[in-house]
Amino acid sequence: MAVMPLFLLVAGSAAVAGLARRTPVPAPLLLVTAGLAASAVPGVPDYTLDPHVVLPLVLPPLLHTAALDSSYLDLRANLRPVALLSVGYVLFATLVVGYAAYLVIPDLPLSAALVLGAVVAPPDAVAASAIARRLGLPHRITTILQGESLVNDATAITAYKVALAAAVGTAATWGDGFKEFALASIGGIGIGVVLMVPLHWLRVRLRESALLENTLSLLIPFVAYAAAEQVRASGVLAVVVVGLYLGHRSWQVDFETRLQEDAVWKVISFLLESAVFALIGLQLPVVLSGLGEFTGPQVLGYAAVVFAVVVLARFVWVFPATFLPRFLSARIRTREPDTNWTAPVIVGWAGMRGVVSLAIAFSIPATVHGGGPFPARNLVLFLTFTTVIATLVIQGLTLPVLIRALRLPGRDAQAETLAEAQAQNEASRAAEEYLDELLQDERNALPGPLSDRLRTVMERRRNAVWERLGAVNEVTGESADETYRRLAREMIDAERRVFVQLRDARRIDDEMLRTLLRRLDLEEAAAYREGAS
Repeated sequence: MAVMPLFLLVAGSAAVAGLARRTPVPAPLLLVTAGLAASAVPGVPDYTLDPHVVLPLVLPPLLHTAALDSSYLDLRANLRPVALLSVGYVLFATLVVGYAAYLVIPDLPLSAALVLGAVVAPPDAVAASAIARRLGLPHRITTILQGESLVNDATAITAYKVALAAAVGTAATWGDGFKEFALASIGGIGIGVVLMVPLHWLRVRLRESALLENTLSLLIPFVAYAAAEQVRASGVLAVVVVGLYLGHRSWQVDFETRLQEDAVWKVISFLLESAVFALIGLQLPVVLSGLGEFTGPQVLGYAAVVFAVVVLARFVWVFPATFLPRFLSARIRTREPDTNWTAPVIVGWAGMRGVVSLAIAFSIPATVHGGGPFPARNLVLFLTFTTVIATLVIQGLTLPVLIRALRLPGRDAQAETLAEAQAQNEASRAAEEYLDELLQDERNALPGPLSDRLRTVMERRRNAVWERLGAVNEVTGESADETYRRLAREMIDAERRVFVQLRDARRIDDEMLRTLLRRLDLEEAAAYREGAS
């Protein structure tokens, strides 16, 4: 892709994503719609989705970001439902959608139909996480959807390779296919386990250089993905395993590294997510131009059938996967929270497809092993495109309405704040006791005002969360804690203006100004994070 079209794609998609934040429409839906509209505008460059770019260069950083923000402990606690969705459901959808397409579409071989099934089987990692965050779903449902989205791409890509080998005539038996699936799954997890400890060790040893640590952080998902793919293992699983481990151990790296890393990955994730969804809509001319003999109402009928089977298959899997284990196992009923029919309805409807499905479809070879054309390749690509668009638009637009209609309980903000306050109270008291021990050592002698200031800071940190539970100012609608933070930030702004005036008056130089501003920036960041928590 040339530089200017790439720049236009990134800039345009970022602008639309920014606009989406001012509307009730989730950003993925607005971006796809904008891409579809832009594809019909004369003069808009052709954007062809290249699987050799999306899979090794776009997917790893998106998965790595999602893994860093996920909770290893929550995923482990919900391993059974996550595995049932990310592995069981994807394989089930591959078979069901593939066989339905085989029955409906004349002259479509079963192996090619299973390729289509594998392509459209995985729900999109980015769309599920983005909409779950936007809607404030209950914590357990969000964890399950995010956990599914981390692993299901690996299952789908592996199933696709097995089905593709059968379709092009390079697979010997189904047993060989099972071996390849096992190798990819176990190998991907193994590569991730092998890499995660030395990569974390290296990050900790680079503690004195935040720039080096963040440079390493940018390379990690690509290294993990490439290392696994080199031995025909799952690069997706390798990236996820490494990301979960590094996220779980992130507290051991330097504070400056964490601040920079969080900002860097947020920017990368925002730009990639925006460009990816816009790119989906921009594929319309490419897909239509390749349809060839497949035209008219008949092909739209095929698309409607595939979409309906994709949606129904998820419900057919989700409800038994939710209730059957609970019915059969008293241990599961005891260990896991009770649920009703509303949760599986939400999980079943939150099955939007995305760019991974399109990227896999574009990677289908044009010819089979003997030299003939791949059967109905253009039709498979079209059906993938229509399924992605239909799920994003229909399910994405109606999911918020469905959640409101079911009156699904949101996160208990009061309970979360109380738990945060209790944790902060225990930590602050431990820090105060440790400070008393440190001050007894002559090497740590401090003037009284400075030691009092350390205690004041800890007391302020301990009280801040409790104050958030207190009364609200009738005039401003703020709690005392919120008013405190607002005034603190306004005072910082006043100091910042004075520093700039001193620089302009040549009383301090620019280097000193940057030092003073950085100190204020860190203080303001701390105040902002307290307010956002």
